[in-house]
Amino acid sequence: YSIFSRFIPWLIEIGCSFQDSDDEISHLEWETVRVRFVKAGTLKKLVEALSTDDGELETTYINVFLATYRSFSTPREVLKLLLQRYEELSDAPPNGKIDQHEQHRKTLISALHVWLDSYPEDFKDPPNHAALTHLLHFCEEFLPATELHAKVQHRLERYSREAQVDPLLAPPPAFALRTAAAGWRLYKLPEVPVRHFAEQLTRMDVDLFKKLVPHQCLGAVWSRRDKSRSHEAATVLATVNQFNAVSFRVISSILVEPGLRVADRAQIIACWIDIAQELRLIKNFSSLKAIISGLQSNPIYRLQRNWQAIPKEKIELFEELAKIFSEDNNQWTQRELLMREGTAKYADTVGENDKQLQKIFQKQNHHTANISFGTIPYLGTFLTDLTMIDTAIPDVIADGLINFDKRRKEFEVLAQIKLLQGAANAYHFNGDPAFDRWFDSILVLDDRDAYQLSCQIEPSGSNAKCKKKASGGHQKNDSIASTSSSNSSQFYCDVDSMPSSPHNSIDRKLSPSQMSNSSSSSSLPSLDVSLNSSHSGGASNKLQVPCNTGTLSPSHSQKSSPDFYIIKVTYETDSVETDGIVLYKSIMLSNNERTPQVIRNAMYKLGLEGNPDQYTLAQVLPDKEMVLPSIANVYYAVNPSYNLNFILRPKRSEDSDVAGKSSKGK
Repeated sequence: YSIFSRFIPWLIEIGCSFQDSDDEISHLEWETVRVRFVKAGTLKKLVEALSTDDGELETTYINVFLATYRSFSTPREVLKLLLQRYEELSDAPPNGKIDQHEQHRKTLISALHVWLDSYPEDFKDPPNHAALTHLLHFCEEFLPATELHAKVQHRLERYSREAQVDPLLAPPPAFALRTAAAGWRLYKLPEVPVRHFAEQLTRMDVDLFKKLVPHQCLGAVWSRRDKSRSHEAATVLATVNQFNAVSFRVISSILVEPGLRVADRAQIIACWIDIAQELRLIKNFSSLKAIISGLQSNPIYRLQRNWQAIPKEKIELFEELAKIFSEDNNQWTQRELLMREGTAKYADTVGENDKQLQKIFQKQNHHTANISFGTIPYLGTFLTDLTMIDTAIPDVIADGLINFDKRRKEFEVLAQIKLLQGAANAYHFNGDPAFDRWFDSILVLDDRDAYQLSCQIEPSGSNAKCKKKASGGHQKNDSIASTSSSNSSQFYCDVDSMPSSPHNSIDRKLSPSQMSNSSSSSSLPSLDVSLNSSHSGGASNKLQVPCNTGTLSPSHSQKSSPDFYIIKVTYETDSVETDGIVLYKSIMLSNNERTPQVIRNAMYKLGLEGNPDQYTLAQVLPDKEMVLPSIANVYYAVNPSYNLNFILRPKRSEDSDVAGKSSKGK
């Protein structure tokens, strides 16, 4: 396997003599140490590299490997290679160095201990827990009555007793409502304790964030199409569901009573802004982002008369909070906040021009001096970074070696999540059953109903126009879509998502004209991942990549062209198991790739096998699909004025006949 060596100056001793005389002496002693980094290798060699040539455990390497190996292997496969390596070392060494072999075996046992302790979920595979059972049989044969044997035995017994699914991670039923108890108070917006509401939302987020398994955020793991493996990203999907649940309730609570007076509805909007303010103070960026997204969705943002009834200071506060998630400079504001406040006791970072937040921070410093909070990040930021790494850097390099440099970059992002999870232990909020019941009781609207209610509350031109815009063949369900409007960022994760703009979702049940209507209609906000939705959103309120890697807007396309595009491809299938679910994979499109090569790349990302000639690739435009010719240079054939969404589908027999005739005609 490939080893990368780097010279690193190693500080040995610094000595300084601070004297006033001219004979002051200051010296630095140092030496250069050669450090090895694994760049790439076969899976077997990467497993062997867990112990160094001297038989020592490489702590940095094992941390990176165990955090990222699911991108290119499975727990069962890695365990098999690890145990095979131990058995090989049990044989007499050809060079007679028995002690060295013994040291290597001890190191492999240490690696198994680290694996069991750090990633217990890898061995929890109900009902049989195959990997753990395999390890138990190994211990009974090679390591009986050892600490590892006892640990594996105890772990297997405990897993067999535990429930198969964590109820916190299970998707909520459509109309779940917790039973009321005598004496519970009833909440009704806007007369609610906003600080208490922020704390309760944070309590819900903390429970999920602490259970989040960082490696499930890897682009190659959580975006897998195979539904039978959806449990591998269960903690990510649970976080997504909670984010969506908050956003939908913001929208529904504002729209659900169309007969409210303008002033009363404005008070509800202002109440959500106050809750968002409290979330900022206790550093919960997840629910903060969800509320901002809900308020910026088309059904809410278009209610101009209601917004005009809100005090100017409150509007300024809302804009300052929304600015946190600005997409400028690769979401620099949000990243800086996480860097400054991630492990700090309380929020204290505010921009020079954020006058309203400055006033609020000055007040809170007097009341929360002795209170410390953790930080709940907006997960979309990390998912975007990991998806970018997964898309931009190849999985394998020359000779089919696994690119371990890529895994090291992914580990840097996962380490940030792990650090924030540790800080989240500082939160301590007691549950409020009355809040839980209120949260469950909010009627969740789908995007079509929300937009129709919005038009009913405040018609735009005419009711007929609103009805026309709201029609688009949407299916009713309560986890959808993307946000629209204004200038904040919204991460819409189409599974292996890349940032997107207007027409960012494809419903395979719709015709191209219906897709166009669907895309132009309003949408609800969402951190969306392969949920039961195929809707799309309004304006460009998305978390985007740096400008040289994304798709071009119409205004940019005439000025210059990037060296490559990032396109999103979904696979059209008639499978009942994936009905109603749209999954995207992002691939890089350079300026010299023709249709067969692009199809081959898409097939690789989507996990499809076969001949690329048996598939067609079509770009989805607002009013039609553009099927790419088999010999086209895709870079120049696509229309960059629209979002680069594509459908890959198997050729039908008539397609092949038509293609054959047209090629003969040419």
